[in-house]
Amino acid sequence: MAEFLQTPLGIALLILAQGLAIIAFVMISLLFLVYGDRKIWAAVQMRRGPNIVGAFGLLQSVADALKYVVKEVVIPAGADKAVFVLAPLVAFVMSMIAWAVIPFNDGWVLADLNVAILYVFAVSSLEVYGIIMGGWASNSKYPFLGSLRSAAQMISYEVSIGLIIIGVVLSTGSLNFTDIVHAQAGPYGFFSWYWLPHLPMVVLFFISALAETNRPPFDLPEAESELVAGYQVEYSSTMFLLFMAGEYIAIFLMCALITLLFFGGWLSPIPGLPDGVLWMVAKMVFFFFIFAMVKAITPRYRYDQLMRIGWKVFLPLSLAWVVIVAFLAKYEAFGGAWARWATGG
Repeated sequence: MAEFLQTPLGIALLILAQGLAIIAFVMISLLFLVYGDRKIWAAVQMRRGPNIVGAFGLLQSVADALKYVVKEVVIPAGADKAVFVLAPLVAFVMSMIAWAVIPFNDGWVLADLNVAILYVFAVSSLEVYGIIMGGWASNSKYPFLGSLRSAAQMISYEVSIGLIIIGVVLSTGSLNFTDIVHAQAGPYGFFSWYWLPHLPMVVLFFISALAETNRPPFDLPEAESELVAGYQVEYSSTMFLLFMAGEYIAIFLMCALITLLFFGGWLSPIPGLPDGVLWMVAKMVFFFFIFAMVKAITPRYRYDQLMRIGWKVFLPLSLAWVVIVAFLAKYEAFGGAWARWATGG
């Protein structure tokens, strides 16, 4: 068996099996994320939420998915049918393939790229094309306006996210996620992670992630009160399901990025406790809980407020932080807290 896995066919089958395992994890997680999202909103609003289909309503997400799959696919008469069908596939696939470089444990990664951060940044940037294609192909002004909003919003906050990540890269000296996690290993556990030296940027990264994924209070591309349902208004059935799944997968990816970049990935928060994949998943679930709570308790921003925060507040702050981290790393201030390549990272 070991010899077979060294052959080209064996390597191809192994990579296929690993890819399917990642897809299965993400898709199964998606079902429970939607369920958890609804339960959290219901608890905040003092109502029950899903509680009928299955024990405690656990199968509600499965029932909703089946409902979308069996419904009739409706394509508007004036739509560009090829682009209309392709748009949700682009949005879904782009959100899914970014997981190829996300490590869940030491060595538990499909592709351990030295430029993993650039890969994730490039793939997540391409996701907006699915939204633009859907808005334009619908041949309706409301989806088109929603897609233009989304493009402007995602591009605006990708700049801030990129600059914040540069600060982490300067501290680590690597674009590899595994190296970034190893750089956060230290004798102080939770206090050795990057959230402490990069504390101001953790908050900016989280808010930028909300805007990047069109998550409330920044869900302006699909604001029901202004644009009916934004770029999704003409979509139904499986194609709408693909858009929604792609959005949730992108949110979960942002939870993974926050965990890897600032909160030690699979490292244990308490020195002496074993590291492992359970810590990684638990941290991701915790940050998704924060995402859900923000949606439940915050009002929606106006679009001009959103763009002003992105360009006039977050961009200058993140750019200034890159310069500050460069100096702190160069002179290894505070025992090399910002220069982990010199302290065993």
